[in-house]
Amino acid sequence: MSTLTVKPAPNVVLHGLGVFLRARETSILLALLLVIVVTTIKNPNFLFSSDGFRDLLLTPSILILVAVGQAIVIITRSVDLSVGSTLGLTAYLTGRLFLDVPGIPIIVVFLAGIAFGAVLGLINGALVAFAKVPALVITLGTLYAYRGVNVLWAGSDRINASDMPKNFLALGTTEYLSIPLLTIIALIVLIAAGWYMRNTRGGREFYAIGSEPAAAELYGLKVTKRILVAFIACGALTGLAGVLYAARYGTINSQAGSGLELDAVAAAVIGGVAIFGGSGTVWGAAIGAVLLLTINRALPILGVQDFWQRAVVGALIIGAIVLDRLLALRQSRKLLESRDDSND
Repeated sequence: MSTLTVKPAPNVVLHGLGVFLRARETSILLALLLVIVVTTIKNPNFLFSSDGFRDLLLTPSILILVAVGQAIVIITRSVDLSVGSTLGLTAYLTGRLFLDVPGIPIIVVFLAGIAFGAVLGLINGALVAFAKVPALVITLGTLYAYRGVNVLWAGSDRINASDMPKNFLALGTTEYLSIPLLTIIALIVLIAAGWYMRNTRGGREFYAIGSEPAAAELYGLKVTKRILVAFIACGALTGLAGVLYAARYGTINSQAGSGLELDAVAAAVIGGVAIFGGSGTVWGAAIGAVLLLTINRALPILGVQDFWQRAVVGALIIGAIVLDRLLALRQSRKLLESRDDSND
């Protein structure tokens, strides 16, 4: 008489825990927690002062939005170096709308900022997709072009907090259950982008295009459309960040957002988004943004000089790129070995 052997069902919790521990994002998260713990031990006010926990959440919020958009573009094997200038233009547009259109609803200003950023992203995407010019070259040009427009438009003038409604400026400081509103907005965007990239066909196509653009086109994927969508999404999120920048800081001049493009790329790369495209997540980019700005706040408390602060960030970027390359080579060897085994 034969007996039927029933295999035990795999433990879903253990499987999920294993996946979490192996993820690149987990190591970045652990590094972030280590920085927070070490700095708090050195100076408890870093986390436990009246503004410590709030600043820990609030400071990276705007960069998270830009880094998420940047990650989407980098995953498609491109890059957008114009995000700092896009944010500056959008922030200044926000102030001008309140000055030139008295009584304009705040929601209209938000929509205008997002739409304006999307148009600037569309320009970048169209030049990359149709002119077939590397994104690095195109967006380096638009970085200066958009900044030039901002300087020409703003001149020596600046928008002050007194020029904008108090209820708009309150968005930069409002909290719900001790969590800043800007952080909540960033989390909502992050969750939506993370879900889209993981669970939709369009999101998976971004990865396919970044892994091998020529093969993706031969397979029938709409490469041009996806590149346009990636740049538009990046521009729209940067536009949203520009509006929130105006609410957060109140004062806006022609140099708003300068240097943000380097922080956004650094956040994405540190967070495990491969600079060569095809891998990484927006979650990693967001954690990278938090880690980057937390390190900038922590190192002075730890007594590290300004030069070494920049060196630490540079070392993190180089380390992330080297690790990506090593992982890619390891994966390639595994594929070759499995192919050889199957041939045998």
